[in-house]
Amino acid sequence: MPVWAQAGLWGLLAGGALVVGAAVAWFVRVPQRVVATIMAFGAGVLISALSFDLVDEAQRTGGLVPTALGFLGGAVIYVAANVLLSKRGARHRKRSHEIQGSEDETPGSGAAIAIGALLDGIPESIVLGLTLLTGEGVGIAVFIAIFLSNLPEGLSSAAGMKASHRSARYVFGVWGAIAVASGLAGLLGVLLLEGASPETVAAITALAAGAILAMVADTMIPEAFEKTHLYAGLAATVGFLTAFVIGHA
Repeated sequence: MPVWAQAGLWGLLAGGALVVGAAVAWFVRVPQRVVATIMAFGAGVLISALSFDLVDEAQRTGGLVPTALGFLGGAVIYVAANVLLSKRGARHRKRSHEIQGSEDETPGSGAAIAIGALLDGIPESIVLGLTLLTGEGVGIAVFIAIFLSNLPEGLSSAAGMKASHRSARYVFGVWGAIAVASGLAGLLGVLLLEGASPETVAAITALAAGAILAMVADTMIPEAFEKTHLYAGLAATVGFLTAFVIGHA
């Protein structure tokens, strides 16, 4: 199977965790404290993957300067886009309780939430696809980290959407579309960067990693801390350690 097709399938599979999380939230009443704890765990998993499997690898293959510039650029781009979407009603898109604005309260917020979810998911799929360019197969540790973090993301956000009286068609339409877009992002990332210089691949990998870290700090950690408070740090630490052990097993 061509590398680009593999990247698309892995991206689709990782994105599918969002749909699974959304389905759990829709059909099962999960306590908010449990949702927040899982969210903190997912944040720790992503931070570990960024530290040991993405940024470090980018620096070793492409150099410090492209990695640093890409990492900072990814964070800046994400924050700028997130600020814009927040003004349109997507500020609390990962919150699991009734803080999400409804369409009646904020016209256009439904589209903003959908675009915000896309903004959160695309960088993850790009870096997952880029791990295939090493010729050693997909980065299993990166895949597991993204999959484990996508479950609480989909669960928390879908719970908030349901609490805000959004329809099942909207909720599953959003997450299904994000899963497909994740597959396409992984596929396109490989197609566009296959054969590119190590510096270019490093910069793009770091750019996506910077966007992911900004997303974790802006959306996942606030949701986790709001409900678990002092226990959020422990859950994030366990997530970090889990991903670290998987990556070195």
